[in-house]
Amino acid sequence: MKLALAIAFVAGSLAGAAATMLPRVAAHLHALFQGGAAARASDSVAVLAHTEKRFEFVANAPMNVVAPLFGAWKEREWAPGWDPKFVWPATSEAAPASGELDREGMVFTVKHGHAHAAWVNTAFDLPNGKIQYAYVVPDAMVTLITLRLTPEGDRTRVHVGYDRTALDADLNAHVEQMAAADGKAGPEWEQQVNSCLAAKVK
Repeated sequence: MKLALAIAFVAGSLAGAAATMLPRVAAHLHALFQGGAAARASDSVAVLAHTEKRFEFVANAPMNVVAPLFGAWKEREWAPGWDPKFVWPATSEAAPASGELDREGMVFTVKHGHAHAAWVNTAFDLPNGKIQYAYVVPDAMVTLITLRLTPEGDRTRVHVGYDRTALDADLNAHVEQMAAADGKAGPEWEQQVNSCLAAKVK
């Protein structure tokens, strides 16, 4: 009889504790699920823009003449407003105009709006026609620019790829706008490069 009463007492106590705790557990689980849903919603809102644009054009000179023009130093000859500040190798305005500064691994900065983008040359293989740059605008965007050149007789076909990734969702629209301009840049590059080449012939 005493055992039966003890069991009944324990069972009653457990039932009372469960009744007291269940609302708290339920509330805690509800908060967890709500928090997870909020996190998932936040993740979906924070999707960062990534764009890939390609264009090509024909340069009116053999590849061995055209390819060096896509080094950061030599590009100053044909790209208006292109004003890189070289970090490595260090340089000055007295540096050789032959393009000797252009090499794989070179580092320079370029003014990008109110910020400065840090650039690095990740490939500078002129004989095989591959040139590539990566640059970062801090807390804003990463860009990869890949150029592939193929000879076509006494001319050169230039393939250009721009891959951009936003680093801040608030700048997604800016990245998309830049990508739209990237896709239309072929005729402008063609005109500028060929004007430079024509001037060299004269």
